[in-house]
Amino acid sequence: MIRLLRLFLGLFLLAATGPVRADELRPGYIELTQQTQSEWKLVWKAPILGGLATRARPLVPDFCQLKLDPPRLSGPAVVATGKVVCTRSLDGATVGLTGMEPGSTDALLRVAPLGRPVQTERLTPGNSSFMVSAVPDSWQVAQTYFVIGVEHIIGGFDHLLFVIALVLLLQHGWSVIKAATAFTLAHSITLAGTTLGLFGLPQAPVEASIALSIVFLAVEIIKVRPGEPRLSERMPWVVAFLFGLLHGFGFAGALREIGLPETDVPMALLTFNLGVEVGQMLIIAATAAVLVALARFAPSARRPAVIASTYLIGAVASFWFIERLWA
Repeated sequence: MIRLLRLFLGLFLLAATGPVRADELRPGYIELTQQTQSEWKLVWKAPILGGLATRARPLVPDFCQLKLDPPRLSGPAVVATGKVVCTRSLDGATVGLTGMEPGSTDALLRVAPLGRPVQTERLTPGNSSFMVSAVPDSWQVAQTYFVIGVEHIIGGFDHLLFVIALVLLLQHGWSVIKAATAFTLAHSITLAGTTLGLFGLPQAPVEASIALSIVFLAVEIIKVRPGEPRLSERMPWVVAFLFGLLHGFGFAGALREIGLPETDVPMALLTFNLGVEVGQMLIIAATAAVLVALARFAPSARRPAVIASTYLIGAVASFWFIERLWA
């Protein structure tokens, strides 16, 4: 059981070492935007960590000529822009990346022909190329954005810590389910509204406030007293809903950076949100499983484990909050 506790705490330590911007686009990004019948603009963004920046290169068909400008550093990534000149249409041709070795970071490919729908594909070491379609497949869009949604919340450490803290605070099955449902409904509202341009907030204060929401939950967990329920315990769905609205702006910031296919916005938005929910359920299930294991095999260690984890979560979130204020 000591090993289990160490593993549980180690997961949080791992989260603390991750990037402080949970809504930053971590995969690589390659975009082809058609300018004229024969010319395309190429944008290639490769994270410094993950192998793409040193090994991967854009792949274009043999009938196209690629000319890249000198790369530049942009935050934690290398960015290069260039021009692709082709002698014929890209319909039916293969584009993507070369040099994606096992263990490399994934990349998102966007192909935007003139006057036609944008096509997207998730490039991986095992599937690093994509055949451009004359008519994009809606199922392909759905699959791509669903996977992005799952990976975003699992790899987005502040959203992940918020969900874990919510489970640590409530612990009881129905309370967690109700709060998670309220959180889901709320961030779906702001995610859709912001993505569709109905309203929005600047990303910097949103990110700082998200970190502060985690600190709030950590304080609530520490102050739990039997027979003295606090606001977050009496009406957890209200707290989860209000913070869900805030986190939805964060999800929207990530989706805005990734981009949406012009003619499949509803499908991309729906499947991204579904992916976020599946990732959220996985986090809740994993956290609940650890708590159940502690209660069964080492009940005396459960509360100390929750307290230790909460202090760690609060410390990491406080660091993020301070750093984002000064960013």
